Amino acid sequence: MIRLVTAFETPHFSLALLAPQLVVFGAALAGILVEAFVPRRWRRSTQIVLAFAALIAAFALLITVTGDAANSLAAKGSVAIDGPALFLMGTVLVLSFVAFLLFAERRVDVSGDAFAPQGATIPGSEEEQEATRQGVTTSEVWPLAMFSVGGMLLFVSANDLLTMFVALEVLSLPLYLMTGLARRRRLLSQEAALKYFLLGAFSSAFFLFGAALLFGYSGGISFNEIAASLAATAGLDPLLLIGTGFVAVGLFFKVGAVPFQAWIPDVYQGAPTPLTGFMASCTKVAAFGAMLRLFYVALGGYRWDWRPIFWVVAILTMLVGSILAITQTDMKRMLAYSSIAQVGFILIGVLSTSEAGLSSTMFYLVAYGFATIGAFAVVSLVRNSGGEATHLSNWAGLGKRSPVLAGVFTLFLLAFAGIPLTSGFTSKFAVFEAGIAGGALPVVIVGVLASAIAAFFYVRVIVLMFFSDPAVDGPTVVVPSAFTTVALSLAVAATVLLGILPGPVLDLATNVGPFIR
Repeated sequence: MIRLVTAFETPHFSLALLAPQLVVFGAALAGILVEAFVPRRWRRSTQIVLAFAALIAAFALLITVTGDAANSLAAKGSVAIDGPALFLMGTVLVLSFVAFLLFAERRVDVSGDAFAPQGATIPGSEEEQEATRQGVTTSEVWPLAMFSVGGMLLFVSANDLLTMFVALEVLSLPLYLMTGLARRRRLLSQEAALKYFLLGAFSSAFFLFGAALLFGYSGGISFNEIAASLAATAGLDPLLLIGTGFVAVGLFFKVGAVPFQAWIPDVYQGAPTPLTGFMASCTKVAAFGAMLRLFYVALGGYRWDWRPIFWVVAILTMLVGSILAITQTDMKRMLAYSSIAQVGFILIGVLSTSEAGLSSTMFYLVAYGFATIGAFAVVSLVRNSGGEATHLSNWAGLGKRSPVLAGVFTLFLLAFAGIPLTSGFTSKFAVFEAGIAGGALPVVIVGVLASAIAAFFYVRVIVLMFFSDPAVDGPTVVVPSAFTTVALSLAVAATVLLGILPGPVLDLATNVGPFIR
């Protein structure tokens, strides 16, 4: 008898480095137990306390990672804890905290919060009406949202293709479910959920197939192994070329770049508005963080071959997003196309392939995230008898009915347009400067032209709010609770401070250092 003896090495996961992710995932699991064992009348409040406490604890643990620990690999090298990862994870946690304040709002809608009372009920059915009368809330959105946040934290720090794919699924699947849970216009919400699911399926399929081809090329899934294979190989390999294209397409789907943006406006329009703000800000931070790590670390030695693709995609995204936004009559769809245009501007920082490009991209994500959550918070407060008044005609004269709210929304629109003394100007200037230094002057010129086009529809909304008379049966402006008030205050403060005093955050983004290799 031959006895085979194999040595088994116990994996070391560096739990201290993974503590922020573990806290968030632990809170998500605890939220499931809350749904199972806590009485219904206490579930929502318990979930809110649990979610906010977990975000604060995760952020506190994050800022304790300093020194040598800030440039380490955890979980057998599959998770990288370096400066960019810590910065992006902190951004996700802060933006999630602000977005969750909108989740907790109940005063805006007379029937409850923005989510359906019971997601499994048929829209308009007697069961749904009875659940609304009883004040039932879909409190399970909180653990779903926490799972999504945990996936985002893992997505920006993943150091191999398999971990990145798992993180992509963990952050995406809860979003598909929550998109279909809007309290108003349920059928439109469910249609948006189906479209978002199909978009995510395409994204995952392209990414996974590309990952398989890159594994076939390099013989490993680690980013360091792929980079080493690039350094040791002369000439182009078909597996490398096609694999890079497929993983790029998968991430382009996730960020909403042209020509992979087709259903993004439908998703933004149909999803509950608090969730739309969460997706538009936090998901983009996570997706761009993963894109930066993959293309800077694993495929950095291949930059001269993938950069032309990014040039084309960035130009198309800026132009298509800016031009199609002009034709929109729905506020959420207009903000969706504005978001698509912003993706093109952020891609300028990515394609510069430099430390300046890395820092400017991360700063842009912070500035854009706060302004986006604030803009959708304003949208949630403008109501009519059917719910949110998202048609542009309903916003006529808003400045006369609620000058403060109209002024706040104007600030966010000016930030999106890149007007000086707002965070948008500083962030665009940073990525344009990085793009010029990286040899992408033609893309920057197109970016300036796209900014001028985008300024038109932003100014159009401002003129509509302040220089038009409100209709007699026009919308009402709801006075929110402390949750939305705090979220708006934080968004306004960040938009102003990052425009007037961007130094601290910009220096932080600059000094985090390169990706660990």
